[in-house]
Amino acid sequence: MPVISVVIPVYNKEKFIENTIYSVLNQTLSDFELIIVDDSSTDKSLSIIDSIKDKRIKTYSIKNSGVSKSRNYGVEKSTSNLIAFLDADDLWKNNHLEQLYKLYLENPSCGMYAMSYIKNVNFKSYKKSYFGLSNFSGILENFFTSSSVDCIASSSSVMIPLNVFKKINGFNENLKKREDTALWIKIALNYKIAFSTITTVEIVITEHGNHLSKSHENPWYFFDLFKFQEQNNVDLKKFLDLNRFSEAINFKLNKEHNNFKIITKSINYRNLNFKQKILIKTPFRILLFLKKIQSYLLEKNIYITTFK
Repeated sequence: MPVISVVIPVYNKEKFIENTIYSVLNQTLSDFELIIVDDSSTDKSLSIIDSIKDKRIKTYSIKNSGVSKSRNYGVEKSTSNLIAFLDADDLWKNNHLEQLYKLYLENPSCGMYAMSYIKNVNFKSYKKSYFGLSNFSGILENFFTSSSVDCIASSSSVMIPLNVFKKINGFNENLKKREDTALWIKIALNYKIAFSTITTVEIVITEHGNHLSKSHENPWYFFDLFKFQEQNNVDLKKFLDLNRFSEAINFKLNKEHNNFKIITKSINYRNLNFKQKILIKTPFRILLFLKKIQSYLLEKNIYITTFK
């Protein structure tokens, strides 16, 4: 049995998947299995995957079912007690699994283990994530407060014990977005989380134009999942309000006025900082202009955020 099972969901990632796979195969901790789940790609992703020969790779194909189903299916096919996840366009440094396993050995009773990551935005700039921690390795005092700027966990930086993953029923297959955040919340509400500020992951973020994409998913479903827990957990409430703020800005940029009004009514404005309170009241045209300025600054390797 391998020490770690690595699960990669794939859908139309022909430009990235080869480098992603080799970032796994080149790990200093070599005792792993790599489970790749192709979700009915229509490009050359599957042929690229099949061209890479390594006995540790196991490839499966499923009918177009979404990233949550793909990840859950990959876990079902795993044979290890520890599951690490990686998105098909992200990269690991060669010490990622070694550092994750070290974190696990030092803190064996946690429900999730996470490494620090950097963000590659539009292939033009790198932004180091901010967690308010430095030279830290161990159990977090509070996952939600530590994730108030950048989330401690990402779908390419975590490892979860198999028994924990099964107990909380894995990724919610009814969610088309924030499915990873929903999982982190469920784990954080029930288990301790270990984290290291050693950066071992590069996350690729592509922004298309100045608008965020619209989703056909019920925008309230994610938040409704935790509506009872947040009533008695002020840290979770703030974490969710910050997510509501992001969704509200998305609604305004996409001129979804009714959704904007509904979601802002659920926000406790004491959980927002000064910049966020100003932006949420900013007219559409000014907000769009500010978004363009942010995109321009990103190209100059200058990253500005409302979260700090």
